Amino acid sequence: MSTVYTCFSTDVIHDGHLNIINECKKYGDVTVGVMSDAAMMQFDRFPSVSLEERLAMVRDIPGIKDVIVQEKVLYNDVIEQLHPDYVVHGDNWCSGVLAPIRDNVEQLLSAYGGKIIDIPYTYNPAVKKIDARVREKLAMPEFRRGRLKKVLAMGDVVKTIEVHSGLTGLIAEKTVVEEGGEFHQFDAMWISSLCDSTAKGKPDIELVDMTSRFRTIDDVMEVTTKPIIFDGDTGGLTEHFVYTVRTLERMGVSAIIIEDKVGLKKNSLFGTEVSQTQDEIPHFCEKIRAGKEVQLTDDFMIIARIESLILEQGMEDALTRAFAYVEAGADGIMIHSRKKDPSEILTFCDRFREKVKDIPIVVVPTSFNTVTESELAAHGVNIVIYANQLTRSAFPAMEQTAKDILTYHRAKEVDDRLMSIKDIISLIEEL
Repeated sequence: MSTVYTCFSTDVIHDGHLNIINECKKYGDVTVGVMSDAAMMQFDRFPSVSLEERLAMVRDIPGIKDVIVQEKVLYNDVIEQLHPDYVVHGDNWCSGVLAPIRDNVEQLLSAYGGKIIDIPYTYNPAVKKIDARVREKLAMPEFRRGRLKKVLAMGDVVKTIEVHSGLTGLIAEKTVVEEGGEFHQFDAMWISSLCDSTAKGKPDIELVDMTSRFRTIDDVMEVTTKPIIFDGDTGGLTEHFVYTVRTLERMGVSAIIIEDKVGLKKNSLFGTEVSQTQDEIPHFCEKIRAGKEVQLTDDFMIIARIESLILEQGMEDALTRAFAYVEAGADGIMIHSRKKDPSEILTFCDRFREKVKDIPIVVVPTSFNTVTESELAAHGVNIVIYANQLTRSAFPAMEQTAKDILTYHRAKEVDDRLMSIKDIISLIEEL
């Protein structure tokens, strides 16, 4: 008998998968690969059930000879192990972002005469409804909340980008880039106070109240599934902070980052150019402990942001604060700098890691933007936040479009550089 291989990245079996299995049976003995958690997250989405449950689900399908775990998105290891005569897949991988996977499989099979069989992708109301239910499950607070810790446990850098609306949330959710056979996407979203305020035309001084900022979270959560890290500024009064923690946890947010400053909030990138006051260590520790005490789950994270380097208080002050905040219960440490050279950030990370091995380090490479994620990871960084790039890229484009329309008294001159409305609304899924 010929050997046939197909791979599933799914939390539920529906008619489309059964159709592929039935086609596979026509060609020989069928082995089904189930993507690992890490591969599934890179390829498609977060799993909503465990790998063991997914394996059991596939094993229950009649007529399958074997079920294995496919550890990576690309099929190299599996094809080397099985040498299948046929690889079967839905024809949705013939174009778009999945096409490089098919090209890779075709190249591997051609080395020994194997063949690809493309099956027409199953589109029907029942399949669409099942997919929608899985997506809704992924968006539920109890599933989303703990997702950041799960991604951190995978060991790779958690790539995070700012979002400030449902549309920017969809960009963060759906943007995937293939490079050299690897797929890259954002792992989490950052609800920035700066970008949230800017989108509302307000200054970044904690003027936009929490009720309004929670509404932004609602808009993003309604259309996405990835974990959210919330920019909590200073956290406000400790008596208020505990309510913020409880609300965010209930909503399904994964983490809040609070900075150790007091008084009127000013953006950190102003540094010592404006009057900014760093909090006393005991008081900030008290705020961290109070937040941890009101948590109802272990999923939610409180991350302490240290402003010592921003305010030119020195490396020793930054490290002293970091160790104190960890002792107070902080689930992570964010270290910030406005220097273009990343050396002081990397020095902090190295010295922090000498003493603390398992607490995540968060960085925001806005000023020191030449450093790569892999370089940061080599110094112990776990989360990289691209904190304002979507906002900063949108503003000049919109301003130039507005100027050109005024200049030419029509829209023709700007049309070539605009995305079509059809492409934009294709991001938005209809029920």
